Amino acid sequence: MPDFKHERRAGRLHQGPVAGVDEAGRGPLAGPVVAAAVVLDPRCIPEGIDDSKALTAARRAALHARLVECARVGVGIASVEEIDRLNIFWASMLAMARAVEALGFRPAFVLVDGNRCPDWDHQSQAIVGGDAICLSIAAASIVAKHRRDCMMEELDALHPDYGWRSNKGYAAKAHQEALRTLGPTPHHRRSFAPVAQAELDLRIGA
Repeated sequence: MPDFKHERRAGRLHQGPVAGVDEAGRGPLAGPVVAAAVVLDPRCIPEGIDDSKALTAARRAALHARLVECARVGVGIASVEEIDRLNIFWASMLAMARAVEALGFRPAFVLVDGNRCPDWDHQSQAIVGGDAICLSIAAASIVAKHRRDCMMEELDALHPDYGWRSNKGYAAKAHQEALRTLGPTPHHRRSFAPVAQAELDLRIGA
């Protein structure tokens, strides 16, 4: 289970609040990439925080509600258009930077899941596998995943044939079949090869 050691160490060293940052949605064929920044209050940390991938949707929703109540939370989004223009890596970096800005104050230090921090002026550290070992990054993973899942469920109501309510935009079989049959929606990432190929095939009648 993740713990609070990284936050305590960074808080002592930098004399201020420490934010954890993670993103959700690098791999899907559709939808935005969503990042979250979370500053936990040591006096009010919800029980059961873990890497979002290890939790059920119901558990993520419950923890998201508690985190919004007792932690500082910022959410940043990079749109499909930004993903296609910048590429998914830089769009993810942009979403993470926006999430920290959305906190409404400047943290003393930022812990980022992964092997690289965004190009920003925050003092920060990237931690590979941080969502499994660092409590605030795990909390950010929960917020980012929950918020993005909710967005994809809303988009599913507009485009129900792609199965986004269940697959959240990932390349599930039903999603790929609908993509080949119906073509991309405005919410598909046209810079991703399966989407570009489906669009090309429909255009030439393959």
